[in-house]
Amino acid sequence: MEERVGKPGPGLNIPNLITLGRIILVPVVVWAITSGEMRVAFILFLAAGISDAVDGFLAKRFHMGSELGAYLDPLADKALIVSIYVALGISGALPISLVILVVSRDIMIIAGFMLAWLVGRPMPVKPLPVSKANTVAQIFLATLVLAERGFGFTLAWTSIAAIALVAVLTLASIAFYLAAWFRHLNSFGTSH
Repeated sequence: MEERVGKPGPGLNIPNLITLGRIILVPVVVWAITSGEMRVAFILFLAAGISDAVDGFLAKRFHMGSELGAYLDPLADKALIVSIYVALGISGALPISLVILVVSRDIMIIAGFMLAWLVGRPMPVKPLPVSKANTVAQIFLATLVLAERGFGFTLAWTSIAAIALVAVLTLASIAFYLAAWFRHLNSFGTSH
């Protein structure tokens, strides 16, 4: 989830192998959730979070950042979060409306970046502060729900507050990305 400065080249190194492992873990976590194995899903989700911290640490500490890692790491994070939200929605652990909102936001952002690239005005891939806060809230909510379901306890008000926070931050993130996208595209009209 941390931004990395990518070095050119293939960059298949230890941090990138860890990130690839996290991507491979995605279908296993989805299987665990949809099979009702929430404790297994919780443990795997924690392992994925730890692996994210480890690959980020290795990339920074030992100067192993690469261009490949700069693309793989956010891809792995998004694949994991979106897949978990979809699986939790299907299993009834999260409201479908929230899942649709979270997934739609990511589709919209990807579509916006692709459209800007297709019209010859590529945007720099840089997460906004509200987007980082949104990711933290999404991870907290997924961890909370998996822990509640996996270990048989309920923190009802905490869950409700976390769901509300994810919804608000997701909507705010959509608004900020749309504004940034329109500003970016309009800046080409005024400068040329």
